[in-house]
Amino acid sequence: MPTKRLLFIFLGVSAFFVLIGIFTDLSWMYVVAMNVIVFFASFLDLFFSPRKKDLSFKRNMPAEMERDLPYTVEVEIKNRAARPFSYAIVDSLPQTFKRPFPVRGVAPDERVLKASYETSAEVRGDYETNRLYFRYKSTFGLWEKQTTVELPHALRVIPDMTETKQYLQDAQKFLLHEGMHIRKFQSGSGEFSQIRKYAAGDDPRMINWRQTAKLQEVMTNEYEPEHGKYITILIDCGRMMGAELKKGNRLERALEASMTVAAAALRKGDYVAVLAFSKDVKVFVPPAKGMEHMQTILKSIYDLQVDPVESNYASVFSFLETMQKKRSLMLLFSDIRTFLYEENALAYLMRIRRRHLFFMIGLEDQVIKQRINEAPKQVEQAMIKSIAQQQMLFKKKEKAKWENQGLLMAEADEEKLAVASVSYYIDLMNRNLL
Repeated sequence: MPTKRLLFIFLGVSAFFVLIGIFTDLSWMYVVAMNVIVFFASFLDLFFSPRKKDLSFKRNMPAEMERDLPYTVEVEIKNRAARPFSYAIVDSLPQTFKRPFPVRGVAPDERVLKASYETSAEVRGDYETNRLYFRYKSTFGLWEKQTTVELPHALRVIPDMTETKQYLQDAQKFLLHEGMHIRKFQSGSGEFSQIRKYAAGDDPRMINWRQTAKLQEVMTNEYEPEHGKYITILIDCGRMMGAELKKGNRLERALEASMTVAAAALRKGDYVAVLAFSKDVKVFVPPAKGMEHMQTILKSIYDLQVDPVESNYASVFSFLETMQKKRSLMLLFSDIRTFLYEENALAYLMRIRRRHLFFMIGLEDQVIKQRINEAPKQVEQAMIKSIAQQQMLFKKKEKAKWENQGLLMAEADEEKLAVASVSYYIDLMNRNLL
């Protein structure tokens, strides 16, 4: 196909001979003939660009990407011809990916060139990138060739696992970074786990003086609860979990937090089961232990999406009664405000509470929180603030009613949901409530 450079040359030649024809008796046939000569002469440019069979391509792309994290994709271009060329690449990424195209560059003769671009995915799920569109032209740049290369590649986009990795690298540092610490048993109770550096909040009576003298820094004995407990993580995928936050929506945050809690429990030797639901049960992963169970959980829930329906809590709790016979901690990620209106779920929860420990965690409503903290400078602002305070008082009243029945609830900021979830899990385990 012709390039802009060729079109500019045609316009220049035409304008030049038209100006000459204005001042002389130059025939129009001569002007047309010169344009035809220039047109056919431009085909010589094709001999200075490689043929399609002289080019080969290879795309290096990860098979798994985490949501919203940048990844580098590398395209290997092999030029077997003795002619350099300039190129432009467009990859067939889905529309939900960042698309920094076209990627331009210059390929030397008889060399292997590696072109790269950075992309990220906004929506979890399974995708395929099948084609690579490649345009190239010679150094004269009059004509441009295009080829479509079939490079099939399956791609999976999973939740952001950054917080899970941070916890696995250093659990104490992960929690202390957010102003929390791993709470320990009463002095000397539980199983001895390890000797580690003393941290703020540790019991001074647990200091290991022998190791402290040997290493010249304060060391403490760490005790853990008895291993082998059962944890059931419930993930709400109903309509209210689709509310948008600063980064993603409520379901995205719940998935990231649930994977972090699962990693913490599996690392401590507990059995972890996962159940995702909306109107009906969508996914159920039976309880198992060991870090390899993380992959089973991830493969089961990575493509969960919000359903435009109300969540059926009663149906889920009835399902759990039949599937989870052993006493376990049931950790529910959901919208607390919506849950408080489910009066029929209370009867099922009271039956579940006889055998299991129930704990629910949700996200704080930042809009209501912001309205309550605003200074009412106008009548309209005062009315909005009073309504927000009324909603907050209603939520506290209903939460107190449920907590009096032994059903624990808590809310956290969206940035600290994973940290708060792990902290509550550790606290419940350390208090031996199971």
